[in-house]
Amino acid sequence: MLKLTYTENGFCLEHLAQPLENWVATRVVLALRSATPLFVEPSTASFLLPADLPHLAELEALETRENPNALSLAVCDAEYVEVCLNGTWLVSDPDSEEGIFVTTMSDRAEFFLFKLWQEAESIAFLANE
Repeated sequence: MLKLTYTENGFCLEHLAQPLENWVATRVVLALRSATPLFVEPSTASFLLPADLPHLAELEALETRENPNALSLAVCDAEYVEVCLNGTWLVSDPDSEEGIFVTTMSDRAEFFLFKLWQEAESIAFLANE
């Protein structure tokens, strides 16, 4: 399972071994016990990866092998590629842009996408120093 946490400062991508259904069920129980509103709905999420990232061609090949509704790529401009995912959006305020998005794909696709995101974050961090 991939978990994307969107905050006002950006987002964080995590690769979790827990099945999506178990993770969502745990969040629902937590919301019930803490009397916190929770909205759960099917949705899409996207993020950018540098277009010159090594192994991006492998991600494009993986896109064709995955469930057609799970993952899609779109060229934004000369510098970035947009990764679009289908999954589930969880948020305490339905009008908020901050929340958690979870999705599931094949283990290989999840791990590979997570590693590409980590590589992009490392490159961005080194460029800012």
